[in-house]
Amino acid sequence: MSGAALGIEIVVVFFLALFLLHRYGDFKKQQRMVLFGTLLAWYLCFLIVFILPLDVSTTIYKQCKIDHENIIISFHLLLLYNSVPTPCYKPWSYIPDGIMPVFWRVVYWTSQCLTWLLLPFMQSYARSGGFSITGKIKTALIENAIYYGTYLLIFGSLLIYVAVHPKWHLYELQTIGITAANTWGLFLLVLLLGYGLVEIPRSYWNASRHGHLLIKTYFKAAKLMTEKADAEENLEDVMEEVRKVSEAIKYNHPLRKCIDTILRKCPVDYQEKMGRNMDDYEDFDDKQNSYPSEKSLVKLHKQVIYAVQRHNRTRVQWQILLQKAIHLEDVTKNETSLTHQFVHSFPSSDVCFCAEWYWECLLKRWFYRLLSVVLILFSVAVVWSECTFFSTRPVLSLFAVFIQLAEREYNYLYIEMACFITIFFLCTCVYSTVFRIRVFNYYYLASHHQTDAYSLQFSGMLFCRLTPPLCLNFLGLIHMDSAISQQQKEQTAYTSIMGSMHVVSFIANGFYIYYPMLILILCIATYFSLGTRCLNLLGFQQFVGDSEMTSDLIDEGKELIRRGIRTSEWKERYGNLREDYTARNRSSHEMKETSYSDTVAPSHNRQAKYSRSGSRVEKDHIELLQDAEPLDFNVDSLTDNPLETESGRHAGGRYLSMSSSRSRIFDDV
Repeated sequence: MSGAALGIEIVVVFFLALFLLHRYGDFKKQQRMVLFGTLLAWYLCFLIVFILPLDVSTTIYKQCKIDHENIIISFHLLLLYNSVPTPCYKPWSYIPDGIMPVFWRVVYWTSQCLTWLLLPFMQSYARSGGFSITGKIKTALIENAIYYGTYLLIFGSLLIYVAVHPKWHLYELQTIGITAANTWGLFLLVLLLGYGLVEIPRSYWNASRHGHLLIKTYFKAAKLMTEKADAEENLEDVMEEVRKVSEAIKYNHPLRKCIDTILRKCPVDYQEKMGRNMDDYEDFDDKQNSYPSEKSLVKLHKQVIYAVQRHNRTRVQWQILLQKAIHLEDVTKNETSLTHQFVHSFPSSDVCFCAEWYWECLLKRWFYRLLSVVLILFSVAVVWSECTFFSTRPVLSLFAVFIQLAEREYNYLYIEMACFITIFFLCTCVYSTVFRIRVFNYYYLASHHQTDAYSLQFSGMLFCRLTPPLCLNFLGLIHMDSAISQQQKEQTAYTSIMGSMHVVSFIANGFYIYYPMLILILCIATYFSLGTRCLNLLGFQQFVGDSEMTSDLIDEGKELIRRGIRTSEWKERYGNLREDYTARNRSSHEMKETSYSDTVAPSHNRQAKYSRSGSRVEKDHIELLQDAEPLDFNVDSLTDNPLETESGRHAGGRYLSMSSSRSRIFDDV
């Protein structure tokens, strides 16, 4: 049964990490090494969180056996009991000796190699605009030279210091390195945890206020539309530069393969437009024309990848935000319904569900409020325990009190559930903050497969650096870390791989104990939104209720949402016209290709004229839709002559192979 529990958790954690990666990453377009590195980092971190409660229950059982043997040996205590002491019951999830230390060493050192060595290299490799594996590796090594050089300098300094110090030995260098990594992680952990302990309960409370949520959605719509317009403008500029370079470098130029690689990263619409202007039979003249260098093409390739990814992300996010705003407006309208039937603005069918009304307009609100209250109680317990966990007599940490009460009764199931819920809540506060952080457009985790490779790997690095100090902090909260509790008790297998933290006494006895108390200050600052107000004063648009800028953006977002809704109504009514129009043009073009155009030119012209006159009604509807919503509707692909759309050459020609190879593991994104 013990092996089954460990195996089940290993499998469940793997599918959990795979689900999250599928939600944020793109299995079809992103590099396999990027997906594998991110999946491995997330999987190892989640595995530590899920397996640690089993390590705690196993350690309590071992401590019980030690105490039981000491009681048996001590004759005086045996007379005092006047009976055989209560035997220690083996937990249902007991893991045999020797398995957990090896397991933790493999998991810990693999995660540390990922976060400090492999993932930084893979970040630079995936972000590089090189056209070959060698070029990407060279770029990655150059970008990480300072990064790795700093590590070597610190490691060399520690090696010399330990070798010279009379009381320390070389084998203690491992403990010093672990302590340094955990110190850095604890510094960042307290900042993220202080934000999450307040923001997560508040987010669920605000989710129960439909009016507040709708106003915030309007605010996000205004900001997102600005970003969307900027992304479209940036994409247009980059595509114009690609077009100029593509027209300058002909089919037999040595750098033509680089241009084909760049064109494969461009949207299909731009590929077709650029393909029409190519001249297949014009040779290049190296003496008369000036051509871009390979270095400039690498830079352009990198710009194309970034511009296309950002454009796709903002476009998908706008559609999601529009659907969310429509749903919230529907909820607001249906709250006053006397029939208790939820009516949608864009119903998929004529059926109105009564159960949906009770959930969306009544039960959901109270469910979120109840959940918010429970999370507030958990947050208060965490803050109190973080400020008092160093006190062992009396025991002030609430989590330590709960674990010790269960330990007396040998209730291992309760111990494991209490440990899992506590550490899961801590991880939720920390990891959710990692998912919410946005550093301009360089690091941004966007759902619906819109996260770029750099952000995925950076999140994996953060997880690997935050999880070990978080677990040590949790063990300190329940008084199972001797470096914190100062008690001579059986140590968990997880703390055994950390060595003795007393090697660096000022960190073990000072920083690890008193620094977590800053969580209280950070929680107060988060509650009053001090960080948000400071960013708003610096010019970064943030949602602040009493700000004039916020009110203006809310009004602007409301108008944008109304335009989007009107556009959706028109597209729902006339959405098939454009598809039918394009299908007719394609069929006309196929008929043209099957006939001999040189011998039947007059009849061909008559066919084109007939197609123009026959589509007059459809074009009237399209022009009406374009006049009604010039912001979102786009008919650039429509021309006066329908056949002219298909008359140009596609980008596929002899220059561009549209099938990108996926046979190698380091293929382009």
